[in-house]
Amino acid sequence: MKKFRDLFEFVTIGSVLRILAGCLILTFGLYNIHALSGVTEGGVLGLTLLLDNLFGLSPAWTSLVLNGLCYLFGWRTLGKKFLVNSAIAAVGYAGFYAIFECFPPVYPGIAEMPLLASILGAVFVGVGVGLCVREESAPSGDDSLALSLSKLTGVGIQWVYLISDLTVLTLSLVYIPLTRILYSLLTVVLSGQIIGWVQKIK
Repeated sequence: MKKFRDLFEFVTIGSVLRILAGCLILTFGLYNIHALSGVTEGGVLGLTLLLDNLFGLSPAWTSLVLNGLCYLFGWRTLGKKFLVNSAIAAVGYAGFYAIFECFPPVYPGIAEMPLLASILGAVFVGVGVGLCVREESAPSGDDSLALSLSKLTGVGIQWVYLISDLTVLTLSLVYIPLTRILYSLLTVVLSGQIIGWVQKIK
């Protein structure tokens, strides 16, 4: 029992609320922008959208499975605080996405404006994930997977992220036209910069 309590010794109401706020912002952008516009993300986030388009599998559930596999793979290289906070973020992401699926998109017309969608999508993803990262958590398993692969292979983590994003974007060509993939590259680059910016805000 004591070990169980020790696992959550660093979890505070404030950190949980900030993680959930990040997940809310992230899922709002993914459901209302990325999922509609054909502008996608790389990594696990993009893979959940790919599985949704190919097989009709809800990101609310595939995100839990894929993130769980990534966290399981990387548990030896990550501290327990990151793992606990990331579990909270993963559940928050899945829960909010399931809620958003109960309602129609806010502005379906954004599907016809890929440039705007790529920029706005990057803002929502960047701010949402950035808030989670500030609390040493990740709503996606990308971070734990990238850290693990970087440690195992000796390849810089930035290259692991790039390879992951390019792989998912290439696979996404099966349902996204090439021009939309180029917009997706834009949103991946922008969201990455915004995540770093949000993380550094005092």
